[in-house]
Formats: sequence, C-alpha cells, structure tokens
Amino acid sequence: MSPLRELWLRLQASLWFVPTLVVAGCIVLAVLLVESHGWVDADLAARWPRLFGAGTDGARSMLSAIATSMVTVAGVVFSMTLVALSLASSQYSPRVLRNFMSDRPTQLVLGVFVGIFAYCLVVLRTVRSDDDGPAFLPSLAVLGGVVLALFGVAMLIYFIHHVATAIQVSSILERIAGDTLQAIDRLFPQVLGKELPAEEAWQGRLPQHWCEVTAPATGYLVGVDDAGLLDFAVKRQRVVQLAHCIGDFVIQDRPLVRVSGTEPLDAAEARALCRLFSLQPQRTVHQDAPYGVQQIVDVALKALSPGINDPTTAVMCIDHLCALLVRLVGRHVPSPYRSDEQGLRVVARGPDFEALTALALDAIAEHARGDVEVFARLLHTLETLAACTAEPARRQALLRRLVLITDAVARSVESPQRREDLLARACTLAAQLDAANTAGARWAAG
Repeated sequence: MSPLRELWLRLQASLWFVPTLVVAGCIVLAVLLVESHGWVDADLAARWPRLFGAGTDGARSMLSAIATSMVTVAGVVFSMTLVALSLASSQYSPRVLRNFMSDRPTQLVLGVFVGIFAYCLVVLRTVRSDDDGPAFLPSLAVLGGVVLALFGVAMLIYFIHHVATAIQVSSILERIAGDTLQAIDRLFPQVLGKELPAEEAWQGRLPQHWCEVTAPATGYLVGVDDAGLLDFAVKRQRVVQLAHCIGDFVIQDRPLVRVSGTEPLDAAEARALCRLFSLQPQRTVHQDAPYGVQQIVDVALKALSPGINDPTTAVMCIDHLCALLVRLVGRHVPSPYRSDEQGLRVVARGPDFEALTALALDAIAEHARGDVEVFARLLHTLETLAACTAEPARRQALLRRLVLITDAVARSVESPQRREDLLARACTLAAQLDAANTAGARWAAG
C-alpha cells in the first residue's frame, strides 16, 4: 500500500473529509452566483417576479431562516449518527463502527446541511440595501439558496430512511461482506498461473544470518508496500523477511522485519524500510481480509451471548461467512516467497485457507451452546465448501472444522433426537471428505 493510497483510505473513513469538500463546493457556488449578477439581465425581477421579486429585506430574512434551519437540522443529523453508532456498538460489535463512519451517504448528508449554511452566510454577506450604500441583491444567488434549502429537505427525508435501513443487521453484514469480498479478490488471485516452490523447497536456501529492524511505533500492521519492499530487497541484494502478518499488533522497538546478512542496515536505510509498512491504531479490511471475517464473527458471537440470545442473527452471519469462504475456497493462496531473476528476495506472511476457515467457524461453534439452528447452518457451510473443492489439504481443513463442530454438538445439544440427527449428518459429510480411518472410527463411536 503506497502512502498516497493509505492517506486516501484514511480520508474516506473519516467523517470530516467529504463534508469539507461539500462545504468548499457550496462556498465556490455562492461566489460564482454572486459574481454572475453582473453577467445576467439586471431586470430579472420584472421578467420573473415570482422567482426574483423579493427585496433586500426579504432576501436577508429568507437567507437567515435557511441558514438557521440548516444548522439545526445538521445538529439533528449529527445526533442521529451518534445514536446509530452507539446502537451498533452495543448491539452488534464495536468493530463495525468504522463502517458507519465511512458510510458515504451519511458523510454527504452532513456535508449538504453544513454546506447550505455556509452558502447562505456567503450570500447574506453580499446583500445590501440603500441604507448600507449602493443596493446590491444577487437574485440568482438568493434563488440558489431556496433551491438548496428544498434539496436539504429531500436529503433529510432520505437520511431518515437511510439510518433506519443502515442499522439493520442485514445491511451491516452486507456492507462488511462486500468490503471483505473485494479484499479477497485483491489478495487471492483467481487464476492459478505457475506454481511457486513449496515452503519445504525453500528451507535449505534461506539465509542463515539475519539482522532485525525494529518497529518505529506501536499499532496494527494494516498495509505493506509490496512493490517497494521487493525493490528495496533487489537494490541491496538482500532477502527481507516479514516478522508479522497484516493485522498483527506490532510493539514499538520490537522486530518488524528481518534482513539477511551480518551487516545491519544504517539508520537511513532502516527508516526507508519502515516507511514501507503502515501502522495504525485500528485494523482495516483493505489488505486484511481476516479482519472482515472477524467483524462478522464478532456480530455472530454478540448475537449468541446470553444477554441478546438471537440465533437468527448468528445464522445470517454464518450465511455471509459461507459466501466469503466459497469465494476463497477455489482461489490460489499466493506463495509467501517472492523472487526476482536472481533468487529469493522477500519472505512474506499471510493467512491461508485453513486459518481463515478456522477464524470463521471455530468460535461460533464453541459459543453456539446448543442452538440447533446454528449447528445446522455450520454443517451446511461445510457441505457447501466440500462441494466446491477437491484439493486434499483443504478438504482436510474442513474435516478438522467438522470434528470441532461435532464435539460441540455432542456436548451442548440436549435433545437426543436433534443431536443424533446432527451427528448423522456430520458422519455423512465426513465420509464425503474422505476421512481417515481414525476419524471414521470416531464418527462411529459418536
């Protein structure tokens, strides 16, 4: 992730950037319409009295009323946003707040109301009566204020509908899943291409000596400039090994990256290398697909907590997790070993299919506490994934998830009939996954 790309993502996730742009646009519009007074027919009031017939006192009163009402409505919109954030944090998960803050309609609505207020202030400052000197009434600018006020009313109605829709769990999950799907498409290419050597093939060729470069700050690793990292390694003819995965919490003055060789990097080179890594107070989904999965899991765990006890929401979360895993199960996980024409240059770290599957399903299975609907949906997810892949390693990863889910069913489902039905379904799935003899014996004993 380049510094400009990182800055752009941070601006998009803020509540001030888009409103600031809208306010600046409204101020420019006000100046243009005021200046246009000398470019258009000065007899507009006589030709269209219903549109431009207001005098200076009437224009001032109208612009003052619009400005006052827009500030009041902006406060109401801000209060509604805070209520939505508070509800989402307590009802679903604090991790979903970033999705509300980066919600573009909310940013636009806040900007529109504050922008209309700024527009009215600029135009109001230019209106002069005969008592203040030469009379000046920018008719087009005044009419623009009325049009913007009507547009603000329409935006208020839209925002009320948007908030009522956005706080629904289906909308929250859809937004998180959409961002995570985009991250999966970026991080896991669909076309397999030429396979790189397996990890075991590189073990004998890894350098024996490494120098550590420590982290300049504390925070979550949210991005790495892959191209810059490879270029850094090629220019210095060294191998760079990452000490952390994207999403890991990095502590200041602890190893951030290792560089091959016995000669440590000088201070300037170390700073240049550290600038290729982005550390932030909170994780983002852009290069961190597991974080999107974790957000959906958090919502499911909150729904399964005794205080909320909403298994239907948990089932909806599992459905979205299933869609994410189906997109991932057929994708190639890039090799952590990156090379150029002369040999190995970068040893990266990243999630594999089993790690993401375990993150998506294990915690929900442990916290289901006898919810038959949840266990049934988990089994349905494994059945769907099993039908989408024939790769032995991934089928074994699904089998390990199946073992955990079956253990949870045997421990927590009280109804003998429902428990036996779920176990029989799991046994059938285990046979489809070509379970080993030891695992098959376990199903039979269960």
